[in-house]
Amino acid sequence: MMVLLGWLSRRSLRWLHAAGALLGWAAWLASAVYRRRHGDNAALAGISAADRRASIAQAGRMSLETPRLWLRPPDIQLLDPVQWEGAELIEAVLGHPGGLLLLTPHLGAFEVAGQAYAERFGARQPMTVLYRPARQPWLREIEAVARERPGLSAAPATLAGVRQMLRALRQGQTVGLLPDQVPPQGQGVWAPFFGRPAYTMTLAARLVRQTGATPLSIWCERLPGAAGYRVRVQPLAEPPPPPPPADADATQEEAWTLQATSAINRSIEAMVVQCPAQYLWGYQRYKHPRKA
Repeated sequence: MMVLLGWLSRRSLRWLHAAGALLGWAAWLASAVYRRRHGDNAALAGISAADRRASIAQAGRMSLETPRLWLRPPDIQLLDPVQWEGAELIEAVLGHPGGLLLLTPHLGAFEVAGQAYAERFGARQPMTVLYRPARQPWLREIEAVARERPGLSAAPATLAGVRQMLRALRQGQTVGLLPDQVPPQGQGVWAPFFGRPAYTMTLAARLVRQTGATPLSIWCERLPGAAGYRVRVQPLAEPPPPPPPADADATQEEAWTLQATSAINRSIEAMVVQCPAQYLWGYQRYKHPRKA
């Protein structure tokens, strides 16, 4: 497998995106479960048939571009052009107390977003990204190495990883996470996502509350014709509401958590509808959480 991944990492982006489109359609045709989940999720969000079809190929492109991103040497910058839109929003909050929280869903080339931030801003304000370790030991080893780059550190989705992120924010650094990733049982709430309850992490809202971090949306569009990527930075469409007072009871705390998490979900929806053809509609967003 490593030989294949190494070979893929040396292909051009144009080749990877062409082959990835074929891979995406092959995966869609091969799995009835995937076809049904992909279609149901996209239909629930009101996505057009054209965007649904395009998203099948885009999912394959994401898969095949990943070795190119992960396996290049740490001292080599991104191999493909990256444009920025909204970088001034990051510039404006660098160095602010509480740090910066960047939220990106399973949209576009989300692996590029973290690396692009590290190359542009990491020397001034390092970034820690949360990730869920793969089940396969060989893939876990690759992840641990691939996501560690100058200005970029990786934190596993464990209690130790959460503590690592808290430390980073309290030191005025940057943290990135995927807020539409289904958390383990007990670490989320059921909140609406495109009109259907989805088990949603409370971590993003709690990090903002506990550290005073500035939250921003960030997502990376895969440009047509293998022309590279465009990183888009935006304010949250709906920031979390102010937290309850210090003497709030459990009922007030629970109500705030649900409101804050629902607001973040609506902000994710606002990102997704800007480029629905590049969202991973086949992701099991509405599954029940696994045990912690």
